[in-house]
Amino acid sequence: MTDAPLIPASPSEDDYVAQVAAATPPALLPEGDPIHLFGEWLAEAGKSEPNDPNAMTVSTVDADGMPDSRMVLLKDVDSRGFVFYTNLQSAKGRELAANPKAALLFHWKSLRRQVRVRGVVEPVSEAEADAYFASRARHSQLGAWASDQSRPLPDRLALERRVAEMGLKYGLVGKVPRPPHWSGFRIVPQVIEFWRDRPFRLHERLVYERVDGAWATQRLFP
Repeated sequence: MTDAPLIPASPSEDDYVAQVAAATPPALLPEGDPIHLFGEWLAEAGKSEPNDPNAMTVSTVDADGMPDSRMVLLKDVDSRGFVFYTNLQSAKGRELAANPKAALLFHWKSLRRQVRVRGVVEPVSEAEADAYFASRARHSQLGAWASDQSRPLPDRLALERRVAEMGLKYGLVGKVPRPPHWSGFRIVPQVIEFWRDRPFRLHERLVYERVDGAWATQRLFP
């Protein structure tokens, strides 16, 4: 018995033909408001993705220019941009403070779609951070106080001990305030690219770029 290959084989001609035969050709992506289109895609992903349709990769660079990526959850999106929350003393928090630019990537395997976002980064308001922190589960709030995110952890018990200490500090029902080192970032998009799978690797790519305060569109070769 042989082990299955680690990397799947590329689709064959017959695989692609079957895919074309089974699919209804979609209309071309509309060249309108990219935030509205993103909202439509996110809503569709919410119906088909098994976990966290709002998961996204956030990419930053460190002091040496080395790229750094991790998965986080999108917590808000509107015409102003894409918002997530984090410990400001974490690696991404420090990197964004030093170089406030980032790239995002949403990948929805069930839909064979992805969205790429690039832009400048700004902090959310104190009111926004307070409101979101208040909406979190109590144990998540305590965890935000207990975790020295991205710093060395001597052992798992050290984290559990810190959580227990925070629980004793704030009691069972008392309000847990937002830590001063915990807040959110908003990525103000300069470029948004929508990618949709098409047979024979002839994928569809539509790019929105902000030019003089308005969105300009361009289609790209796959």
